Amino acid sequence: MSTDKNRATAAAILPLVGGPDNVTSVAHCMTRLRITLRDRSLVQDEALRALPAVLGVVEDETYQIVLGPGTVARVTPEFEALLEEARAAAPVTPAAPAPHTVTAADLQAQGAALKEAQKARNATPFKLLLRRIANIFVPLIPALIGCGIIAGLNGLLTNLGWLPAVVPALAAIASGFMSLIAVFVGYNTAKEFGGTPILGGAVAAIIVFPGVAKIDAFGQQLSPGQGGVLGALAAALLAVYVEKWCRTWVPEALDVLVTPTLTVLLSGLVTLFGLMFLAGEASAAIGTFADRLLATGGAFAGLVLGGLFLPLVMLGLHQALIPIHTTLIEQSGYTVLLPILAMAGAGQVGAAIAVYYRLPRNGSLRTTIKSALPAGFLGVGEPLIYGVSLPLGRPFVTACVGGAAGGAFVGLFNQLGVAFGSTAIGPSGWALFPLLDGKSSVGVTLAIYAGGLAVGYLVGFAATYFFGFTRQMLADLNTDPDTTAAATEPAKEPALT
Repeated sequence: MSTDKNRATAAAILPLVGGPDNVTSVAHCMTRLRITLRDRSLVQDEALRALPAVLGVVEDETYQIVLGPGTVARVTPEFEALLEEARAAAPVTPAAPAPHTVTAADLQAQGAALKEAQKARNATPFKLLLRRIANIFVPLIPALIGCGIIAGLNGLLTNLGWLPAVVPALAAIASGFMSLIAVFVGYNTAKEFGGTPILGGAVAAIIVFPGVAKIDAFGQQLSPGQGGVLGALAAALLAVYVEKWCRTWVPEALDVLVTPTLTVLLSGLVTLFGLMFLAGEASAAIGTFADRLLATGGAFAGLVLGGLFLPLVMLGLHQALIPIHTTLIEQSGYTVLLPILAMAGAGQVGAAIAVYYRLPRNGSLRTTIKSALPAGFLGVGEPLIYGVSLPLGRPFVTACVGGAAGGAFVGLFNQLGVAFGSTAIGPSGWALFPLLDGKSSVGVTLAIYAGGLAVGYLVGFAATYFFGFTRQMLADLNTDPDTTAAATEPAKEPALT
């Protein structure tokens, strides 16, 4: 997407979220532009969804506009630039946002949705902690993807015996980030929890320092990297609390000298003589559990993981898996869980195609599906989840059935000894192919993953086509909303279950 097109997309989004005065903060993740709003009622949801570059919208703690990987990283700076330009042009008396007509029904539905969302947030404080942990690792994903693809290319060249002079260079490029990932985790942890980021990075750097091999803890000699990202997270979090404690009693005149010194010293000692050992044991347990889970109960484990992943996403609990994925990548070079979890997206795609064929007269929904399917095949599932299956109810359940079937297929081959995984986190669907690695040949690994996707597509389609709709749902939904709205009064809400 060109710069002009990125700016045009940002310019189209800005008035539809209530203008610059309605935006208090802007951020982005891998696929979504995340906006904090002053007044949610000023947002024109349907107009946003109708924009060609917008794949969907999600309302959570922030208002999230799904633009897709790559696009969001280019549109966000343009959006921020437009905000700055608009505020600079009218610093004292900003123009009022354009009026937006809202019906009573809209307000009632909106109020109910906001109430339920707020109730859910207040009832699940653990979810907020998981979000904060996810915020530590999400910024690392682009580097994990880039280094993962380079590692896969290097492995292919090594197996084929090509370019032997280039292979060591590619190995260094691919491995450099992973060898220091603990430092980045420590930096982000301190930043997320309100400490000084560089102090978090400094304490976490102790874990990867080669000299720790000369230190004994709990009767065992430490090894560089022991504890990995979990140890780095714990060490940096401890550093945050030590730093805050120091600032409560250290005089301001001595703060710049005493606080950093005590933070690094105390946190470093606890890290060396406690956290590295404990985190190392926890990391080893995670790796052992994942290997045994798929080696002994692969098909059943894959069925459960693939079937439950979408509900975990809906609850926000999938964020707890990010440190686990990163730990597995750090230990073995890939995470065996991600290809199985990616089958949930395959079930979603199959379900959406079934909805498309079961509702031939619903032009609006079919248009949504056609625009969202390409992103769905590439692993961006939000438009299909929030725009199709979740609002319909039963198709969301049948999509999970498709994911379970695909997960069982991939898990079965893990149980049979063909273990493989992804060298990075973030991508899914077809976008995961370049990141696959494992104990078997590249051809076998790619074939099994492709087979799992095919099973997910087919089972998701069949389950939705035959069991995804009741007769009442078909009667209510298999019509053109625009045509009926023009001819009749608004109908009652369709029965979705």
